[in-house]
Amino acid sequence: MSGKILRIGPTDNTSDERTPRSPLLAIPKTARRGFAPWLNPRPASGTGLLDLTHIAPGKPRAQGSAIEVSGRISDGYGRPLRRAVIEVWSANTHGRYAHKDDQTDYELDPDFIGMGKLISDDDGGYVFHTILPGHYIARPDIGRWRPRHIHFSILGGASRLITQMYFKGDPHNDTDPMRILMGDKWEALQVGKEYATADNTTDVGYRFDITVAGKDAVFFE
Repeated sequence: MSGKILRIGPTDNTSDERTPRSPLLAIPKTARRGFAPWLNPRPASGTGLLDLTHIAPGKPRAQGSAIEVSGRISDGYGRPLRRAVIEVWSANTHGRYAHKDDQTDYELDPDFIGMGKLISDDDGGYVFHTILPGHYIARPDIGRWRPRHIHFSILGGASRLITQMYFKGDPHNDTDPMRILMGDKWEALQVGKEYATADNTTDVGYRFDITVAGKDAVFFE
């Protein structure tokens, strides 16, 4: 939207580094194809279960509590977002990412990569298994911790939206920079409705519905 100025929140400096200082300008329609990541044809459909708790079939299960996350992705009118590519990633049970840029002293779990990809079904539904992520300290200088969270990337058509899922009751929720920045949008990003899963491979399930547009849209980074 032309002229929109984004707010800089009280984050661990990433908001300050990424937020434009000048009003945003709309890209002319005739030039948009060169700016957007057009994917044609789309990846083959197919949902099923995405299991982040094992790096490969037959390998040991990752450390920590195994959880199921499921939900539905829809637009502002409640219509399903079909065949959207969903990428997820998170820290392990000790609060460390399996990424070269994470050089903290938290323990690495050799059986947890912490990232995966799946495609929503015809009703916009999805489901995957992962490990309940741990806390980690984001600003040691001021003692600021990040609460448990899972990152989501939603790719539909030529648009990619990124958000995070949080857990209600986490002791670090109220001091998290994202929570302060989001205001009323915070509630939609928290999962608190646990359910019993249908198998014995996970300890508990969480439902996380994602609305990508309209007044009920979740907060996207």
